[in-house]
Amino acid sequence: MTPDLMALRAQISGGRTTAAQSLDASLAASHADANRHSFIRRFDPSALAAARAVDAQFAAGAPLPPLAGLAVSVKDLFDVRGHTTTAGSTVLADEPPAVADCPAVTRLRRAGAALIGHTNMTEFAFSGVGINPHHGTPPNPATAAIDPTPRIPGGSTSGGAVSVATGAAWAALGSDTGGSIRIPAALQGLVGFKNTARLTPAEGAIPLSTTLDTVCAVTRSVRDAALLHELLADREVHLSGRPLASWRLAVPATTLLDALDPAVAAAFERTLATLRSQGAQIEDIALPEIASLAGIQATGGFSAAESWAWHRTRLATRQADYDPRVAARIRRGESMSAADYVDLLRARQAWIAAMARATRRFDALLSPTVPIVAPPIAGLLATDDAFFAANALLLRNPSVVNMLDGCALSLPCHRPGDMPVGLMVWSGAMADDTVLDVSLAVESALATPG
Repeated sequence: MTPDLMALRAQISGGRTTAAQSLDASLAASHADANRHSFIRRFDPSALAAARAVDAQFAAGAPLPPLAGLAVSVKDLFDVRGHTTTAGSTVLADEPPAVADCPAVTRLRRAGAALIGHTNMTEFAFSGVGINPHHGTPPNPATAAIDPTPRIPGGSTSGGAVSVATGAAWAALGSDTGGSIRIPAALQGLVGFKNTARLTPAEGAIPLSTTLDTVCAVTRSVRDAALLHELLADREVHLSGRPLASWRLAVPATTLLDALDPAVAAAFERTLATLRSQGAQIEDIALPEIASLAGIQATGGFSAAESWAWHRTRLATRQADYDPRVAARIRRGESMSAADYVDLLRARQAWIAAMARATRRFDALLSPTVPIVAPPIAGLLATDDAFFAANALLLRNPSVVNMLDGCALSLPCHRPGDMPVGLMVWSGAMADDTVLDVSLAVESALATPG
């Protein structure tokens, strides 16, 4: 079993390996064929310097920092000093390099991260599929051993998730506006935690939706997710370690269980059965409030309105340089009026209040992260209809949590040898520690034989 970041940190702390040795292995993986489309630019020399500095300081008696000089990748959305941030696009290629790290990168460096490169992504973070026509699409490494057909990595944090799945990085800094951390995590058998948006600073990152964007990370385990959240949010996570049976959990049926791929349905039902067999008290509920989201966002939603505000000048002169599918989604915001936007803000607040009333009896809710397994890349390149249908399915479940201003964690729930499937543990705003706590208990239960 592949160790997680905290396990490798313990090896470094115990003198069984060094940060530099681990980084050498990560860099070798990052240059392997599985990562041929994962990175847009690399930071190898500075990463090596960071790992060696951690080793030297630790040898001299300094405490080992939380990230221990280990490899961490950065989505090409975040400013890294000395490098141009291009958001997976060619439109920004001529922009000047960043003069300073964004706050999220500063916090990772302070914690001892060896930043290995800017990772590929859906252009401007505007889809859950992960296809990029400018830099190539990184194929899903988790499905390759099951089916040789190249399948989507999920997006928009596509290259970041692939870097973690292949061993090139121990964690990936990314963003989540409608599922962009949790979708690739679910499709690649990883952990993706979307915290309450206000807890992590988004300054120095190219925005998609200033209302919904969340700065967060892909990891290999729930405990790694808690660590990365502590570092990115600069706050202490309080975990009770309560047993699974002590949590009040619900499975909402409305919309979130519709049109499940048979593999997803089987994995989800098997997971619920396993949790119940270990004492989990899980209640099936309707939660009809979710069905009203489509109407609330009928004029385009926050991502369309706010991305149009950011891109409208560039689209006027550079639209031919955009991914046409991304440009089409941005242009949905062109027809939204100020009144539409104000109505959307008010409707969202009323909807959040209604959801809070409907779910107040529960500590967390459980849903499939996405309703399908990773589809083949070729099929989604072929037609716009296929692409947009898959994109809508991928975003459907996780985007509920973004509209809720909530928090959610996706963790793998499939059997070894099956296509990856994610289980989403979620709740409302500022329930981050509870979601992490419940997720740790769920992860432990799913790992228990029997």
